[in-house]
Amino acid sequence: MSKSVFFVTCPKGVEYLLADELSTFGLEPVRNAPAGVWAEGSLEGGYRTCLWSRLANRVILHLAEVDANSGDQLYDGVVHMDWQQHLPVHGSFRVTFLGQNEAIRNTQFGAQRVKDGIVDRFSANGGPRPSVDAKNPDITVSARLNRGRLALGIDLSGHSLHMRGYRTDRGLAPLKENLAAALLLRAGLPEIARAGGDFVDPMCGSGTLLIEAAMMALDLAPGRKQSAFGFEKWLGHQPELWLSLRQEAERRAHEGKQGRLPVFAGFDQDSRVIETAKRNIERAGLEEIVSVTCRSVSELERESHWAAQGLVVTNPPYGERLSERRELGALYQALGDAVKRAVPGWRLAVFTGAPEFGKSIGLRSYKQYRLFNGKLPAQLLLFEVDERSAMTPREPGIPGEVSPRIANAERAAMLSNRLKKNRKTIGQWARKQGIDCYRLYDADMPEFALAIDVYEGRVHVQEYAAPKSVDERSARERLAEALAVIPDALGVEREAMVCKQRQRQAGTRQYEKQAASGEFFQVHEHGCLLNVNLKDYLDTGLFLDHRPVRHWIQRNASHKRFLNLFCYTGAATVHAAVGGASRSLSLDMSKTYVSWAEDNLRLNGADLSKHRVEQVDCLAWLAAKPSAEQRFDLIFMDPPTFSNSARMAGVLDIQVDHPKLIRQAMARLSSDGLLIFSNNFRRFKLDEALENEYEVSEVTRDTLDKDFQRNSRIHRCWHIRHKA
Repeated sequence: MSKSVFFVTCPKGVEYLLADELSTFGLEPVRNAPAGVWAEGSLEGGYRTCLWSRLANRVILHLAEVDANSGDQLYDGVVHMDWQQHLPVHGSFRVTFLGQNEAIRNTQFGAQRVKDGIVDRFSANGGPRPSVDAKNPDITVSARLNRGRLALGIDLSGHSLHMRGYRTDRGLAPLKENLAAALLLRAGLPEIARAGGDFVDPMCGSGTLLIEAAMMALDLAPGRKQSAFGFEKWLGHQPELWLSLRQEAERRAHEGKQGRLPVFAGFDQDSRVIETAKRNIERAGLEEIVSVTCRSVSELERESHWAAQGLVVTNPPYGERLSERRELGALYQALGDAVKRAVPGWRLAVFTGAPEFGKSIGLRSYKQYRLFNGKLPAQLLLFEVDERSAMTPREPGIPGEVSPRIANAERAAMLSNRLKKNRKTIGQWARKQGIDCYRLYDADMPEFALAIDVYEGRVHVQEYAAPKSVDERSARERLAEALAVIPDALGVEREAMVCKQRQRQAGTRQYEKQAASGEFFQVHEHGCLLNVNLKDYLDTGLFLDHRPVRHWIQRNASHKRFLNLFCYTGAATVHAAVGGASRSLSLDMSKTYVSWAEDNLRLNGADLSKHRVEQVDCLAWLAAKPSAEQRFDLIFMDPPTFSNSARMAGVLDIQVDHPKLIRQAMARLSSDGLLIFSNNFRRFKLDEALENEYEVSEVTRDTLDKDFQRNSRIHRCWHIRHKA
C-alpha cells in the first residue's frame, strides 16, 4: 500500500509532543514545522489522528506542491491537478489559504486563484462542477504558501480538532482543549494515572483540564462524540475502515471505565464558572466521574479517598483576570501553601503567563516548558511537592545591577522612539517570517551602545564595554536610562529583561558563568527546539546572526554526513539532524557546550548514536591524520577569532591560521561536498591562495537576515568546494 503524506497542525510549541503522538497512530513523522508536523503513512493513520489526536488542530492530506511565484503560475499548477479524484462534482468545497510572498500578498486573492484553477479543471471536461460554499462545504481544500511554493491538500478533519464538542460555554480565560492536553502530557498524567494517582485542579475555571485529564486517563477518544469530519464526502473516503475505527473507540471507552477510576476533582472560588464547568462535564458524559466544587485555593483540603500520589495541574490568572498584578504574588503563595499542606508527595504543574511569580509558590521548579496560550507566551512549571523542593517564597525581583532611572528625559525619549520604530519594522518582518528570536537594536544610536535581542517574549540586553572616551559614570547613567525605557517601548515586563555587560573575553573566560541561575528555556527556530540561557553565560547559546546559515544547512542536509567544528551548543547540528542528515559529528573543547549540544539534540528526538558530540580540541583533531570514517558531505566551521585557552594545543589566531584549518577540513570533505566557513573577525581577509586551490564563493550577503543588515560586518561567510 502506497504511503500518503500528511501535514498535521497544532498549537505552537507542541510540535514534538505531536510527533510522538502521531507515531502511536502508525504515522511516521518526517519533519517538524512551526505549529505542525509532516508525516507519512496509511489513510488509517490519518483517520486515527482525526479520531484520537489530543494535540492536533487539523489533519491535511497532502496532494501536491506547485510553483507559486505569481498568481498565474499558481493557477497553472492547480488547474493541471486531477481534482476529479477528490471532489464530488455535485458537492461543494471551499479553499483555506495561508501565507504570502512578493507576488501573492493577499490570502483572498490566493484562495480565489486556487478556486479558479479547481473549477476550470472540471469545466474543461465540459461536465458539471462542484459549487463553492464558504460556510458548510462538503470538502475543504487547504492551500499553504511558503516562499514560491504552494502545498495543496484535503482537510480531513473539516474543523479544528481542539473543538471536542463538550464546551460551548467558557470560563473567563479558557484554555483550548489540545493545549490543555499538551500540559497534561508534559506534566506526566498518563504515567501517574497508570500508577493509581489522582488528579486535582484547584483553579479549574470551566473545567477543560479536568475533562481532558479524565478523557486521557480513561482512554476516551477526543473525536468520539464528533458528528462529522471533513473526509466523509471526499471521494477517497473508506467508510468500512472508518466504521471499524469508531467501533474500536467505543470498545476502548467501555474498557477504560473498568476497575478503580482515578479521582478528578476541580475547585474554583467563582460559582458562575463552576456552573459552566458542570455543563461542560455533562456534555462530555463525565458527570459520574469528574466533580467540581466552589472553593478557594486557600481552602484546598485533602479528601480521605484521595490516593497517596497524584497530580495537581492548574492555570492561575496571569494578570488579565486580576486588576492588580501585585495580587499575583499572594495568590501564587497561597497555591504553594495549599498543595504543601494538602497533597505532599504529589506533583504540581502550573501553566502561567507570569512565570516570574513561580518563585512565590515556595517550591523549586525542576522543569520549565515554553509554550503559548494563543499568542501569549507562557510557561509550564513543574514542581515536586516535597521537603527537598521547598524554598522561601519571594516576590520576583528586577534584573540588573543598575537601577532603571531617567537622568535625561530627551535622550531617553530618543531611545524609546527608536525602539518602537524598530519593533514595528523589524518585529513585523520577524512575525511574517515566523521568526521568534531576533536582534531588535544594535548600537543604532551612539549614545546607547547596546545590543537588544528578543527571545520569544524575553529581552536580552548586552551593553558593549564603553570606549575610553566615555567615563564609567556616564556609561552607567545611559544604561540606567535604557533599562527604564526598554520594557515600556517593547511591551514586556521588567522581569522578562536580562542585562549583561559585554566585553572581550580571552581563553576559557568565554565559558565562565556570569551568574548561576540555571534558567534554561526553549525557543523555536525553523521547526527546531533549542535551549537558551539568558543569564548564566556571556552568550545565550544561540548566535542569532547565523540563523540563515542554520536554515540553509537544514534545507540541504538530507541524507548527508555532517561535521560541525567548534560546534558551540550544536544549533547547526540540530538543524542538520532535523533536515535529515544521515549522521553527524560535532566537536567542541568546552564540556559545558558539549553537554548543551547533546541536550539540544535530545530535545529534537535525534539518535545520539548517529549524531555524536565529542569534547575535543578542534585544532588537534584537525591536525591529526583523517581516519577512514572521517569523511563528510557537509562541514560547518565557525571558529573563534582568537583563543589562547590552556586546554588547546596551541594559540588560535583566525587570520593567521585559517588557511591551515580550511585545508585540514577539506581533507575530510567528500569530492562533491561543501565546506561552510565563517568567522566574525571584522578585518578578516581570506588567503588568496585558497581561491586557486578550491572553488570559493563568498555568500555573506545571503547569510544576513533583515535584523542584522544594519551591521553587515557581524560575520563573513564562504562556500568552499573541491574543484571539478
